Amino acid sequence: MSKEDNSSTSRKTTNTNPFETISRSVTRVVDEVAKAQPQYSQSVSNLQLDYIQTIKNTVQNTIAAQKQLSDATGVSFNVPFTGQYAEQLSRQTNEITDNIVKAVQTNNQVSLNALDAARDNIRIYTKTTDAILEFNSNVAKAWTSFFSVPQQQFFRP
Repeated sequence: MSKEDNSSTSRKTTNTNPFETISRSVTRVVDEVAKAQPQYSQSVSNLQLDYIQTIKNTVQNTIAAQKQLSDATGVSFNVPFTGQYAEQLSRQTNEITDNIVKAVQTNNQVSLNALDAARDNIRIYTKTTDAILEFNSNVAKAWTSFFSVPQQQFFRP
């Protein structure tokens, strides 16, 4: 019997308890989504790494092409500034680069903190739903015991 035949047979098996049927169905769907999650994460990670490498290559190729053009035409792209102006340009360029790097680092940290907070919220949600389920079960048991057969003698006309 093939795997496909076996899975279709298990789907055809009927259960008279609708809660178990729904639970099994939802669990199957969630398990199927969970199977693809590692591959999905790896694909997204690979895409990001490829994107980063493409940006680096583009910058390097652009600068190399500009240098070749400059060398081929004999046009000098050297900055005609001397002394103080060249130092100021270099300092400002470094400051701008440092500020951009700090902004990227801050953005990365905020993003990681947001993801950690989301995970914490999911854990809290899970604990809350467990507590609500336990409370509702206790309420149902209390009502059931209150209206059980021995208690009905007090409510007979």
